[in-house]
Amino acid sequence: MGAQIATGDIHHLRLTVTDVNRSREFYTGLLGFDVAVDSPPPDDPSAEEAAKVLFGGCVMVRGNLLLGLRPVAPQGDRFDENRVGLDHLSFNVTSKDELESAARLFDERGVPHGPITPLPGFGIYILPFRDPDNIAVELTAPM
Repeated sequence: MGAQIATGDIHHLRLTVTDVNRSREFYTGLLGFDVAVDSPPPDDPSAEEAAKVLFGGCVMVRGNLLLGLRPVAPQGDRFDENRVGLDHLSFNVTSKDELESAARLFDERGVPHGPITPLPGFGIYILPFRDPDNIAVELTAPM
């Protein structure tokens, strides 16, 4: 049997989106991410070099997670968790009360969401919702 690679926590995720401004607002305004690095404007001398890494998008941070947005999907494209690749993202919150507060905030902001659902076998509650490109996201709280 061969050796295994000792990985640590997830360093970053990058999502392919159709509209970087709309997605940036969703993740910063609703989920509390801060923009750490943004693509420079096209007339900036560093824009061409930055495009090789940022693809016209941005990198946001919350805690120790970096979340990148890569705006290269064609307009009208929609995420489908039933295809190869990502199924969903899940972010921790500390309590069921926070899930209930989040559901109220989603309602205030017109963000469709599912019910808070207990998963006793995992010892958690989940609150599912979708980002602007239909990427499945959930909030998870311990029971």
